Amino acid sequence: MNLRRTLLLFSFIFAGSLAIAQPKDRWTIQDDGAIRWNINDNIPHDDHLEMSGQQLSVVLRYGVDAQKRFHLNRSLVFPMLRMHPNKTQNNLKQRFDVNIPALVTVDDQTLLNEEVRDVTFNGIMRVESSFGYIYRRKELKDAVQLTRVLYPSTNAARYCEEYTFKNSSPNQITLRVPEWNVTYTTPEEAGVYGAYCIEAGLSKSGVFVLKPGETLEFYAVFSGRKLVDASSGRNDAGLSHINILSERAAREALISQWWSNLVLDTPDPVLNRMFAFAKLRGAESIYRTKGGLMHGPGGEAYYAAVWANDQAEYINPFFPFLGYEIGNESALNSFRHFARYMNPEYKPIPSSIISEGVSFWHGAKDRGDGAMIAYGAARYALARGDKAEARELWPLIEWCLEYCNRKLTPAGVVASNSDELENRFPAGDANLCTSTLYYDALRSAVMLGRELGVSAKQLNMYRNQANALEKAIEKHFGYEIEGFHSYRYYEGNDILRSWICMPLVMGIYTRAQGTIDALFSPRLWTDDGLLTQAGTETFWDRSTLYALRGTIAAGEVEKGMNFLKKYSHRRLLGDHVPYAIEAWPEGDQRHLSAESGLYCRIYTEGLFGIRPTGLRSFEMTPRLPQEWEYMNLNRVRAFNSEFDIRVSRAGKKLHVEVLKGDKSVLKKSVTEGATIKVNL
Repeated sequence: MNLRRTLLLFSFIFAGSLAIAQPKDRWTIQDDGAIRWNINDNIPHDDHLEMSGQQLSVVLRYGVDAQKRFHLNRSLVFPMLRMHPNKTQNNLKQRFDVNIPALVTVDDQTLLNEEVRDVTFNGIMRVESSFGYIYRRKELKDAVQLTRVLYPSTNAARYCEEYTFKNSSPNQITLRVPEWNVTYTTPEEAGVYGAYCIEAGLSKSGVFVLKPGETLEFYAVFSGRKLVDASSGRNDAGLSHINILSERAAREALISQWWSNLVLDTPDPVLNRMFAFAKLRGAESIYRTKGGLMHGPGGEAYYAAVWANDQAEYINPFFPFLGYEIGNESALNSFRHFARYMNPEYKPIPSSIISEGVSFWHGAKDRGDGAMIAYGAARYALARGDKAEARELWPLIEWCLEYCNRKLTPAGVVASNSDELENRFPAGDANLCTSTLYYDALRSAVMLGRELGVSAKQLNMYRNQANALEKAIEKHFGYEIEGFHSYRYYEGNDILRSWICMPLVMGIYTRAQGTIDALFSPRLWTDDGLLTQAGTETFWDRSTLYALRGTIAAGEVEKGMNFLKKYSHRRLLGDHVPYAIEAWPEGDQRHLSAESGLYCRIYTEGLFGIRPTGLRSFEMTPRLPQEWEYMNLNRVRAFNSEFDIRVSRAGKKLHVEVLKGDKSVLKKSVTEGATIKVNL
């Protein structure tokens, strides 16, 4: 007990110091919702971020050096241009490190001494710079202004860069733009679809005279295609057929659509914007494959494939709330792919369906994938509110539930070969994560089955199985670990693990206080969120995001919000922005997409406490932080409806209102922590 008191004391001191310990933000939020990096003396600095369209993804490695010069390395990924052997990560890739402005000259001189003023990002990157040039043997500084605008195409396998040069000097200048076209051709035998062609080029070349105040605009396009497409004579990088304004407008329209639905409105602008950016990253990473729309994690590795955790468990239950039809279609398609592998022998469904759906990956064996799929499919079907889709998904949910039931150990918990971390850390023969996912899947199946007219006998069986599993989880995993009344992750585990948060996420609060104390103790919490295992340096955002959601849902609102604010500041406005990341040191903190879905679910399921209970109904347990007078979630698109949720403080109670258009569906004052039933 002395150890526990000491750790708790450190935890309270640590939590109380978060506000004053918050490092200075590098980026700031703009009125239009973008974030801006105003270049000052805090350089050099480098970062990387990913942007995606339906045919391409690009990772920009960018930065500003000590002399305030911008540098950019573009890593292009073409998910549907498959390479041999046709495995998960074998998509066509190409990096371009070319400096386009360095190709442009003023008369016979290169532009001199770039100074970057600022970088802004709102799903499109914009870089503002100035250059000098020599005039009568003296350098004229800030004489040429340059705006770069960088973004992927929404529907084509191309990435675009717009360049605008403005003559800010008092003299007429002559800009020379070269003919620049680059082509790489891959060997025919190396590609699944034969040879591929990667092209890059500029839209203009020649000599351009600019009077003071005049501008020159051109663009660069980087693209990839099957070489057989060349028979049309069309050059995708050559550019005469590309309407660059339409390309940018399409990207802007998508961002606006994502930002206009499921709008978080709270007194905290950082949380509001981090939520908005999370919607963007979560929704953009969907690829139009020959196997249908497939959401992909990204990270220059994971495309044109779906996983039982990233897609089925993390992001699919979120898409109905956003109302993005491409997202909903990709979710349904992923479950259809998994359903292809159901079998009467109840052999495990593969962890991942890869390579546009033509193959699978099962390298870590059974990770608890059946529980992940059942959990995600049932939650998705309920929130989607489409009875036809629910009927289609019901056999998959049934199969996965029966698979898990057949995997129960003598202790009554679910056996699996590994877990979501695929043997990176020990998980024993049965882990806490798999059993809690199965528990929630059973609960959701009871609610969904009732909507579909499933027999009371079958639903009672699921209900009894859930009750028995909850007791087994407590008996088998409940543990006094490192002085905390919490959980061991598997039998024999005596070191704190981040995934002890999972019972909180699934509504099991038996050991809530001890678990929350353990999660936010110095043994697990760091500036970057939770360590995967106490005493290591490894962190994965997914467990941090789950822990924040579960902590708030369990009623520890102030502690959860304190850490959520710190996390959000760091991810949105710190040195590596603007999204949730996968992990470190593995993957160099890649902006994998599904983690952004988990971030949004901190609010929908944690702060607002939404739990789907039917195709047109849900329970809600709102958790309004003490320092807030209100929180709203507007244009929610779930349950085949569109509605707003308004929560405000009314003395010692919370006033909750649900509106469809101008019509109030529910208006109620409740005590804090009360659960409200909503029928739409």
